[in-house]
Amino acid sequence: MNSSRFNLEAAGILRKCAEVLRQQAANPFRVNAYVRAAQTLESLQVDARDILRDDGVAGLIALPAIGRGLAASIDEIARTGRLSQLDRLRGETPPENLFRTVPGVGPKLAHAIHDALHVDTLEALEVAAYDGRLTAVPGVGVRRAAAIQAGLAALLGRGRSRPQPPQISPPVDMLLDVDREYRQSSAAEKLPKIAPKRFNPEGLAWLPILHTDRGKWHFTALFSNTARAHELGRTDDWVVVYFYTDDHQEGQNTIVTETKGPMTGERVIRGREAECRALRN
Repeated sequence: MNSSRFNLEAAGILRKCAEVLRQQAANPFRVNAYVRAAQTLESLQVDARDILRDDGVAGLIALPAIGRGLAASIDEIARTGRLSQLDRLRGETPPENLFRTVPGVGPKLAHAIHDALHVDTLEALEVAAYDGRLTAVPGVGVRRAAAIQAGLAALLGRGRSRPQPPQISPPVDMLLDVDREYRQSSAAEKLPKIAPKRFNPEGLAWLPILHTDRGKWHFTALFSNTARAHELGRTDDWVVVYFYTDDHQEGQNTIVTETKGPMTGERVIRGREAECRALRN
């Protein structure tokens, strides 16, 4: 029995991730992790969607070479036919459009969410919905946040009793060090560049991308290519840092030069300003 069509399509997407990472000089560990997961899918005699239906993501984690993060990636491909990680690596992610897929989130609110929270995936938005940050977005109160939570639960295939997602995040000094490495390497023209599809009608490869490691953490950093960053002229200042653990659980932060208050002129991590102040003191 050959592997299912879905398994082969999902494996192909994972192999594309591996190839893009290889071209961008990412850690070979990350490259090989995608390749090994693709090989597992290609040799699987049952459709991975059946495993998801019967055993959930845990069923995929039980397979060889598929950790929690890669299982979540396969789950995303099963639900949407796409993988946001691949889109990010190619500079193709349109977060505002993605947020508009959540019931009750229109264009204006999608932009407000992205401007306030600096997140660009549904999973990151879900974390913000659970930890209280979403209610601070203009136009979102407790009721609306609860409705968005419910919409995200439906989109992401969560149960009603799903507990608050665990937050994983590197220390602020580590994130700031990655930010420093990215900006210095970018200024020295030492980084590969990608050609983002957004705000780039000429198709120029202008956006530097960095892959680097700190202990168990794997990082991808690049300048923000969002509408807000372009509007405010911050495309050479705002740095989005994606981070991954060894089993490919992921998160993200945006690091900016502060323009007001006691940290004016210094680099701060949005949502972790208090920790940045404490680090300085």
